[in-house]
Amino acid sequence: MTHRTLVAGVDSSTQSCKVVVRDAATGELVRSGRASHPDGTEVDPAAWWAALETATAEAGGLDDVAAVSVGGQQHGMVCLDDEGRVVRPALLWNDTRSAGAAGALVEELGGGQAWADAVGVVPVASFTITKLRWLAEHEPERAASTAAVCLPHDWLTWRLSGSGDLASLTTDRSDASGTGYWSAESGDYRPDLLERAFGARPTLPTVLGPSDVAGKTSSGAVLGAGAGDNAAAALGLGAGEGDVVVSIGTSGVVTAVATSGVRDATGTVAGFADATGRFLPLVCTLNAARVLDAAARMLGVDHARLSDLALSAPPGADGLVMVPYLEGERTPNLPDATGRLLGLTLGTTTPAHLARAAVEGLLCGLADGLDALVATGVTPRRVIMIGGGAASEAVRRIAPGILGVPVEVPEPGEYVADGAARQAAWALGGTTEAPGWTAGQSRRYEADPQPDIRASYADARAEAAAAHA
Repeated sequence: MTHRTLVAGVDSSTQSCKVVVRDAATGELVRSGRASHPDGTEVDPAAWWAALETATAEAGGLDDVAAVSVGGQQHGMVCLDDEGRVVRPALLWNDTRSAGAAGALVEELGGGQAWADAVGVVPVASFTITKLRWLAEHEPERAASTAAVCLPHDWLTWRLSGSGDLASLTTDRSDASGTGYWSAESGDYRPDLLERAFGARPTLPTVLGPSDVAGKTSSGAVLGAGAGDNAAAALGLGAGEGDVVVSIGTSGVVTAVATSGVRDATGTVAGFADATGRFLPLVCTLNAARVLDAAARMLGVDHARLSDLALSAPPGADGLVMVPYLEGERTPNLPDATGRLLGLTLGTTTPAHLARAAVEGLLCGLADGLDALVATGVTPRRVIMIGGGAASEAVRRIAPGILGVPVEVPEPGEYVADGAARQAAWALGGTTEAPGWTAGQSRRYEADPQPDIRASYADARAEAAAAHA
């Protein structure tokens, strides 16, 4: 029997932990496992570790794996004391309590352009730097105990290494670029911005290159640098320059692989880095797949029936428009906003109209994100749609008309974990390029553009923004 080398990829997301074990040479899936994470916008990192252990066991363990890499939810804040103990539950990307701190930081530095020029992003509540300002202001004793700050995937990689030394913490370009104190363009930390926000300069992880080695596990497996979830997904999909990835998960993400950085003073487009040494300009919304969950719950149906209902209603839902700001919103930056349903008449108060309005509202928010990327110079070569929301046939069929371009939906997969596994194989091989694993089949969807739907949504969005100005 021919011996083959195995690598593992981890996706430690907001909701769960997934582990895939793949053949390092071909990318063939060998086995996998998963475990749930607790709900909430703050979580004890110990829960991530417990889920990783459970998912790893279900995947048959890592004893025969030559390399492993961790993809994880971006942003967040994991604070450690001088002995490596977690100071407080980690604040996740979707925790909006630091919205006020974000506004203050933008003003203090002189506006969005100053931040975009400095680090490629304009602070919003998702970013680590704003959470550190919130911690310093609201929990000063915990802030004083913080000797090091890292991100979710950094902490898991560090735990896998078995090192208790804060100096051995590592991260990668993609995740570092979402902190608010590291510049993707210059490749440097901005400790002055960190001190401005936090009042101190705690230890930060060393930023590794795409194929660098972060250490080894207790069983001797090579540890890859890891990546933020969106960068890992792009790597798992094999996305290249001009590819736009639309991910409909807990958050809605529109991102593109680019060869140069972005400086958007409005903060709509974040100038992130990718997992290959290039850039990943990104627009993120807080309201994505959960909009479908909420609509299904309101109508008392499952997702399959919600999809059927949406497809049975006419495009534009006869004027019924949903602005789905169900958890506030990040893009546009309206953390205290609530959802709105406009255009209710006797004729539109049907389950089908509501289902259609929910799907169209979700997609219009993502289409705004695509417009913002195009405005920075991105020319879409293709749109790849992934995430739990992409399983909806209604979403697939309605999306091309709302986005204005054809949409490709690949076979369902764990693309973040797959990208982490591909990175693990890259670190193991020490090559200049990531291994060229063969991508799976995808299905293409096309539809005529629907500018009237976009225009109606824009009007409703403006009313929602004015109500929460």
